Amino acid sequence: MANWPILSVVTFLPLVGALFIALLRDDSAGVRNARWVALWTTLVTFAISLILVWGFDPSSADFQFVEKRPWLGGAITYSMGIDGISLPFVILTTALMPICILASWEAIQRRVRAYMIAFLVLETLMVGTFCALDLVLFYLFFEGGLIPMFLIIGVWGGPRRVYASFKFFLYTLTGSVLMLLAILAMYWNAQTTDIPALLHHAFPRELQTWAWFAFLASFAVKLPMWPVHTWLPDAHVEAPTAGSVVLAAILLKMGGYGFLRFSLPMFPAASQELAPLIYALSVVAIVYTSLVALMQEDMKKLIAYSSVAHMGFVTMGIFAVTTQGVAGGIFQMISHGIISAALFLCVGVVYDRLHTREIAAYGGLVNRMPLYAFAFMVFVLAGVGLPGTVGFIGEFLTLLGTFRVNNWVATLAALGTILSAAYALWLYRRIIFGTLEKTALLRVRDIGWRETVVFAPLIVLTIVFGVYPKPVLDISAVSVAQLIDNFHHAVGGAQAAALEVRR
Repeated sequence: MANWPILSVVTFLPLVGALFIALLRDDSAGVRNARWVALWTTLVTFAISLILVWGFDPSSADFQFVEKRPWLGGAITYSMGIDGISLPFVILTTALMPICILASWEAIQRRVRAYMIAFLVLETLMVGTFCALDLVLFYLFFEGGLIPMFLIIGVWGGPRRVYASFKFFLYTLTGSVLMLLAILAMYWNAQTTDIPALLHHAFPRELQTWAWFAFLASFAVKLPMWPVHTWLPDAHVEAPTAGSVVLAAILLKMGGYGFLRFSLPMFPAASQELAPLIYALSVVAIVYTSLVALMQEDMKKLIAYSSVAHMGFVTMGIFAVTTQGVAGGIFQMISHGIISAALFLCVGVVYDRLHTREIAAYGGLVNRMPLYAFAFMVFVLAGVGLPGTVGFIGEFLTLLGTFRVNNWVATLAALGTILSAAYALWLYRRIIFGTLEKTALLRVRDIGWRETVVFAPLIVLTIVFGVYPKPVLDISAVSVAQLIDNFHHAVGGAQAAALEVRR
């Protein structure tokens, strides 16, 4: 297996499927075959990605499955590899893509071949982002994902899809331009774009500060953090169901991954000094967007605002730079990927039947859709952070890790758990319980076999990882420990050097 470029296979296999779909005829048989090719491509990609878990050594903090080839000139290489921080995100991506294809099976009826091609290209770019070990390669994958997502929202979205897709594109592209300037400055200083080499390079203090802000501009929009989160509700509302799943479950996580891969290890002094700024933005995101979610009348908008609040826990935990905080931030991103994907799929189920997302249009669905009511209940309670579900572990660890550093920040953030219970249970009560008064609801059918296949693995993961989170935590434990040790060593060295200069 050492000589087999498994990361390249996992990354680029979806492109092969996309090319195959492009060769199909644009008739009813071609459309049917496009769906099956996309499904089998994503399933095979997921199966191969599981080999990474089997062959991964969790006792090593080094990058594994490394592939390195000359690419652009002498400095920029095609370099791929994963560690305990990136592996969970690769598996999350490959696991959710077959679910997205199944969720789109009947919902998408026009330009089906183009739709499936867009999703397969997007999978390649997302997996590549988490595997890239060269700054330029990372940037290309990171930015490339904008294009298929822009098309998915703009072509197959709702009535205001063009506005939402342009807003999404412009927000994320603007932030990333600053990151590109920082990458150029880092190359001029270190004379390399190799990420493992840059992790051990001591950047000058002045460069650290403005490069940290440049990376923040990109990752804060992607995550998204308050106040640059306003593109997210519009994008979610207009995106097709599978587009919302990918956006919430995977694309948002690229921002948190970027903080862990670049901001903390490469700019430790700046991260230490500017952590209070992140705490402030995180607390505002948790409390403010939870209050905004309470006022929503659209199901997708409510879940979108809840995503901003949950990502506030991630940034708070990461910049606490404690074992519990960072491990909790990673786990929170994985758990949110599962829960938010499931919640958007739940919205998609009722939207396909009644073609409205207005909360007021529903009520008493438990009488007609008991299986749906059960699945929705599991995911709502997980989103609230009920102990025994996957949503509890990440929130608890981030609060615990932050409390060790700043108890006021942790206390204010804990308000978010109360508010999340308020808006999530209010949503569930309005839709599922009450009397079945609307005549349109009398004809709705419960979830079918295809929807059951989609929900079943998500329900299992929600409960299993909630009771037994050890597999996810163990994969990243050594990498997290090394990240924190290197961070504190670098910060301590910088402080000692500063004292020496003052003397």
